Amino acid sequence: MDETQDASLAAELLQAGWRKSAHSNPSGNCVELARLPAGQVAVRNSRHPRGPVLICAPDEIAAFIQGAKDGQFDQLIQ
Repeated sequence: MDETQDASLAAELLQAGWRKSAHSNPSGNCVELARLPAGQVAVRNSRHPRGPVLICAPDEIAAFIQGAKDGQFDQLIQ
C-alpha cells in the first residue's frame, strides 16, 4: 500500500460510522465496527479509537458473526 492509499484509508477511518453493541459494558471495554466504502468492515478497540484497526472482508465478518451466534466462542468467556 502506498502513501496515497494509506492517507485515503486513514481519512475513511476517521469519517467512518463506528458502532458498538448495546451489550457493551460501561467501562468502555468494547469492540467497534464500521463499514468502509469499498465494503470491508473495520474493527477497533473503543478505548483506543486512534489505535490499530483490523480491516476484514465482508465474508470474514459474516463467518465471525455466524460463529458467535452459533456459540463457537462461548468457552472464551466462561
